[in-house]
Amino acid sequence: MIYHKYEDGPVTDVARRKAEIEIEPVTDKRGRAAFVDLGRAFSDRLEHFVPQIRSEQIELIDPAKNPFFGHARVQLFIATRAGVPVGRISAHIDELALAMPASQGFGPGTGFFGYFDAEDATVARALLSAAEAWLAGEGMMRMLGPISLSIWEEPGLLVRGQGHKPMMMMGHHPAHYAGWIEAAGFVRAKTLYTYDLDITHGFGPLVERLVQAGQRNSRIRLRRVDKSRWDEEVAIILAILNDAWSDNWGFVPFTPAEVAYAGKKLRAIIHEELNVIVEIDGRPVAFMLTWPDVNDALAKIRGKLFPFGWVHMLRWLRHPRGAGMRVPLMGVLKELHGTRMAGQLAFMMIEAIRVEAIGKFESTRGELGWVLEDNQGMVAIADTIKSKVNREYVIYEKALG
Repeated sequence: MIYHKYEDGPVTDVARRKAEIEIEPVTDKRGRAAFVDLGRAFSDRLEHFVPQIRSEQIELIDPAKNPFFGHARVQLFIATRAGVPVGRISAHIDELALAMPASQGFGPGTGFFGYFDAEDATVARALLSAAEAWLAGEGMMRMLGPISLSIWEEPGLLVRGQGHKPMMMMGHHPAHYAGWIEAAGFVRAKTLYTYDLDITHGFGPLVERLVQAGQRNSRIRLRRVDKSRWDEEVAIILAILNDAWSDNWGFVPFTPAEVAYAGKKLRAIIHEELNVIVEIDGRPVAFMLTWPDVNDALAKIRGKLFPFGWVHMLRWLRHPRGAGMRVPLMGVLKELHGTRMAGQLAFMMIEAIRVEAIGKFESTRGELGWVLEDNQGMVAIADTIKSKVNREYVIYEKALG
């Protein structure tokens, strides 16, 4: 079924047949595999891109496997020209996002696009138009993106930082996509940053004093995540996360099904020394997750587990020596926000993990992110530990109708 035909300007009949872009909805398993393979083909053109595991990419867009689909409607599209695939896009509606206050970025009438790849500006316009039409047909009044698919997965378009490879779960896009999206009438809604950090040295006298004072405080206990009771630990972490981030722009809570799914997915890359929970008087109030950058391993096996890639991957997972470290999530209960204690707990966690990353894994650098441009607390922490912005992502918006 052809969902949409698109022509860019007046053309002759012969040229029309060659130039006409057809936008077709993905409706089955074979289509989902083609959608993923098309994205991989586009990504292979990019310098520094790291191929991901194909089966996992397919699973993320499978309604039977990804619990995101339990509260979302998703339509995938593939663009063809003269029968040749030339682009792709997703349009999706998250019922949990619709239920959030509009003041937090999403809210009623907000739909999304993601998984955006296009051969040229004309294809880009056709794909965005198809996504807009589908969302408008579903009653949406505003479109945000790219977000692929959840805000917790790969949000934003990379607009600065293409000169080095991304860490895991961070998108990597060519610079010209921004111009194509903006030419279609989209404007910036929010900017996200990642911060690069040299972890081979401490963070100065101020941070040292705060950390030492926290270590002397008998009420504070910083402990490692215990993988022997993994499900309980995941529940603790995500309960803090849902509270700590609840006022943030773009926040959407995790569902129990997503908690279980994320826990299962992440367990293999969790090293207890690199992930901590802080308790005050025995009550969990803060956490920090740090993952060795699995892209280090994926780059060597080109995203292919077979025939022998799985051997390298298993060895790497056991001891990712020298890997970069990514801090994707950190949170302190909302009741502590704006207090001296919140900053102190953050610095205690960062320092504890820094020491372990150097001592056990011989790491030299870390990355914090993503961080919202207006998250003053996290930006202040990043500045205090002398980290530098190394990538910038943009989420765009456009009114529909």
